[in-house]
Amino acid sequence: MMTSHNIPKHLTGLSEEELKISRNKFGFNQTDAVKKSAWYTMLLDILKEPMLLLLIAVAGIYLLVGNYSEAIFMLGAIIAVSGISFYQDNRSKMALEALEKLNEPLSTVIRNSRVIQIPTHEIAVGDLCIIEEGKMINADGEIVHSNDFSVNEASLTGESLSVFKNQDSEDRKVYSGTLVVSGLAVFKVEKIGSETKLGEIGLSILNIKEEHSPLQIQITKFVKWMAVVGIVVFLMVWAYSYWQSQNIIESLLVGLTLAMSILPEEIPVAFTTFMALGAWKLMREGVIIKRSSVVETLGSTTVICADKTGTITENSMQPKTLFDYKSNQVFDEAHFDATELSELIQFAMWSSEPVPFDPMEKAIHQVYEQTQTDDQRKNFKMFHEYPLDGKPPMMTHLFENHTGERIIAAKGAPEAILAVSNLSETEKEILRRRIQDFGKQGYRVLGVAKSNFEGTDFPVKQQDFNFEFLGFTVFYDPPKKDIQQIFQKIYDAGIKVKVITGDNADTTNAIAQQAGIINHTPAVNGAEIIDHTEAELIELSRKTTLFTRMFPEAKLAMVNAFKQDGEVVAMLGDGVNDAPALKAAHIGVAMGSKGTEIAKAAASLVITNDDLGKLITGIAAGRRIYANIKKAIQYIISIHIPIILTVSLPLFLGWIYPHIFKPVHVIFLELIMGPTCSIVYENEPMEKNTMQRKPRKMIETFLNWKELSISIIQGLLITVGVLFAYQLTVQNGGNEVTTRAMVFTTLIFANILLSLVNRSFVYSVFDSFKYKNNLFPIVIGATLILLLAILYIPVFANFFHVTGLNIQELGTAFLIAATSVLWFEVYKWIKRKR
Repeated sequence: MMTSHNIPKHLTGLSEEELKISRNKFGFNQTDAVKKSAWYTMLLDILKEPMLLLLIAVAGIYLLVGNYSEAIFMLGAIIAVSGISFYQDNRSKMALEALEKLNEPLSTVIRNSRVIQIPTHEIAVGDLCIIEEGKMINADGEIVHSNDFSVNEASLTGESLSVFKNQDSEDRKVYSGTLVVSGLAVFKVEKIGSETKLGEIGLSILNIKEEHSPLQIQITKFVKWMAVVGIVVFLMVWAYSYWQSQNIIESLLVGLTLAMSILPEEIPVAFTTFMALGAWKLMREGVIIKRSSVVETLGSTTVICADKTGTITENSMQPKTLFDYKSNQVFDEAHFDATELSELIQFAMWSSEPVPFDPMEKAIHQVYEQTQTDDQRKNFKMFHEYPLDGKPPMMTHLFENHTGERIIAAKGAPEAILAVSNLSETEKEILRRRIQDFGKQGYRVLGVAKSNFEGTDFPVKQQDFNFEFLGFTVFYDPPKKDIQQIFQKIYDAGIKVKVITGDNADTTNAIAQQAGIINHTPAVNGAEIIDHTEAELIELSRKTTLFTRMFPEAKLAMVNAFKQDGEVVAMLGDGVNDAPALKAAHIGVAMGSKGTEIAKAAASLVITNDDLGKLITGIAAGRRIYANIKKAIQYIISIHIPIILTVSLPLFLGWIYPHIFKPVHVIFLELIMGPTCSIVYENEPMEKNTMQRKPRKMIETFLNWKELSISIIQGLLITVGVLFAYQLTVQNGGNEVTTRAMVFTTLIFANILLSLVNRSFVYSVFDSFKYKNNLFPIVIGATLILLLAILYIPVFANFFHVTGLNIQELGTAFLIAATSVLWFEVYKWIKRKR
């Protein structure tokens, strides 16, 4: 990061007064294309829901026939149902907006001669923006100061090669949406928001298209299918009822009642609520999710591909030792001021960026400052350079002072520097063994060399200079603390770990061992894999754990190989070279504080404090949410079956009271079920052993046939219980209101018990009581109070066409409900015993 002491003094930036003038004239740095959905559009969307349209139709019919009390109740139901939906939608919207705010990158600007970070939308025309390697440019402007600066403008021009620019070049302009490939620049902002080139084109590189997840697609299909069934059944029942009663209004109400009972409108509401709130809860934990559907994918992760530097390690790059070739000596930190090291330290510094932003280069500059009495940095100016290239890579800088004295310095991967140095094969072999020894201790090694060259006819490639080898700079980037426990938890969850890094095999092997990564096979080199066929890559992906000396194309190839092999891949990275792989993975995970802007833009998930343990939090949340969605959907299916059959069977079987349920009863049940499935189940904590199970397969449907059949059986047995209560009351001489009261009460008791039993499909209901979920007692308590009010307060009893039940009848209703639901506890017990 550019600090204030190395900014040219004349770059002061906008003052507070100038900022105000600029803001009034040009506004904020955001396009107007993104319109937030207003509350009334959300309300209109809710009123288009099939369930609400049915309610409005029923209310209209009641008004027509002059049944005003029922019409008022229906109106109340419309307000309640739309209120619940509005509350859920608004919660989801607010959660997503909060995420959006956090996803906005920060930009670095100079204002009042101070370097500060601001949200990108606050960039003003006239601001001086500092951009560096790996950052995305967020406004259009002109370079006023630069250093080894190149930019990739593919998002605008389609040209994939990077372009070098500086304040003296013909093209000094930089554009929003382009990426800094190397170096650093300060540019003066000329255009912001929709005025930028990118704004004119009307597309933003940051707007990732929301893809529907497999679960979302399956749920949508299921709901559409149920809606079609609802329409068909509605028409059949309407026709049949009319043929029996010859009363068009009554038969229409019967048909609409049944249509209401069939529509599972709670399912899509539950899905969006679970996903949005899941993302919001993770945000509070420090895990920022870009798309809420990623929450679902997280739970199915089968392979984690981790970059080493900054992900497994701290990315602190402390200088450990220096090896001087001339004296053939290794010096530790305490002796960096030895005179023998002077040349090595100087050339290591000259081969680094004059304004360093890489941790290793910062460390080299620091060692130079601490050990060299005569700081020559002000006297020399870089006049030619060769950026980092080659496999493995190296870089070369050429400096000159006012007297014409030259410095040509190179540094890079030790293998690359040895390859270009004028050493004999024997000498190279001895040095390779030394590199290996450093690597085995987990150290990161850079080679340093110098050269001489007269004239200006420089070689096209830096490798063509005649280099003299000077020595090695050796750094240690320790593994993050607690990393062993984190990887152990990942292994316990049945997830494989692969390391994909640009570092060499020895260093990677040592760090992997220290970090507790299980590995029994030799590391594979990036250059080896690029010519492999797809089948060979898949074979390699299965048996190899460490992938070293990997460059962007190789990282991408491996991520694609894992995907081809049916794995669900989470790729962790923080550098520019990780971006393609982050984009391609199912879940790209970027580090928030040390990650580059391009890595964060490509990722679908950002860990704000770089703590890898948060990924486990995310995976656990994904598994919890997926399990809870399934519980909610199974509950909805099970409870809908008895409602549908209680409405339809007495009619079709010609029983004595064919219209045992009217629309008011179905709507009351819907009002209880809605919050239970979408609010209460969403709040369910994770079941024990969730993180000791294997990840589920992505291709699994949200309910397989076994799970679906269990829900159907649960629903049918509750139906048997409810219809048994019906017949029992009729046989004992009960009239219509008593029979309805018994059927209604039995169904509500069954509903409460079902919601408790379905909290786990493995553990007993008593185990579930240990899970803390305060919403369960609230919803159950409210349901029971409402039931008692309906049965025993005359005005409500008359309205619902029921009568109060005595203690014996209440006990019978509860006993029937318990029998029809609690059999499932026996099934779970047998399952556990197996």
